Amino acid sequence: MSVLITGAGGGLGSAVCRVFAESGAQVIGVERAWRETMPFVTISADLTTAEGCDSMVAEALQHGPIDAFVHLIGGFSGGSPVAETTEQTWDLMMNINLRAAFLALRAVLKPMVAAKQGRIVAIGSRAAVELSPNLVAYAVSKAALAALVKNVAAEVKDSGITANVVLPSTIDTPANRKAMPRSDFSRWVSPESIAKLLVWLASPEAADVTGAVIPIYGRA
Repeated sequence: MSVLITGAGGGLGSAVCRVFAESGAQVIGVERAWRETMPFVTISADLTTAEGCDSMVAEALQHGPIDAFVHLIGGFSGGSPVAETTEQTWDLMMNINLRAAFLALRAVLKPMVAAKQGRIVAIGSRAAVELSPNLVAYAVSKAALAALVKNVAAEVKDSGITANVVLPSTIDTPANRKAMPRSDFSRWVSPESIAKLLVWLASPEAADVTGAVIPIYGRA
């Protein structure tokens, strides 16, 4: 199996790439700009542009069919009520969390539909389905991502393609530990736990699971 993974160099991405590789998959990892050699195929692309997403898919196809697409790219910004949220924060969250996903999915769906097979999994957030005061731009962008993936699932359900979105709570990454040093890290969900779920969703065994919004909260 060949799996194309965006956000492959981040705290979650590094674990996801490792676990997929350990499962025997050919990993193709995507970042805006790789600055080091990785033990898997790498692609540098700006996924906030249509050209970047099309280039990513074209380059990935040079290594064979794309059996699975795992979209990990996301960002967080906020901390203000709606009345004080700036357009810059709103646009940033929509671009990173929604626009990039739309452009990437649109690009990868073309070869998957032609091949009549594929697995799509995106990482959302618990904030997509629960009230998140003072985080409106982030929460709305993640809710829209979930809606996007569910609509994709409905459109391709007869094409041998599945599409699901996974909603973690706070992920136990070095960046999150640095940002929230007084938190109880043991209650957060581990990147490895999320990675194992993604591997299963990308497998033939998950053929009957599509359009699902799947929580993975740890003990948070």
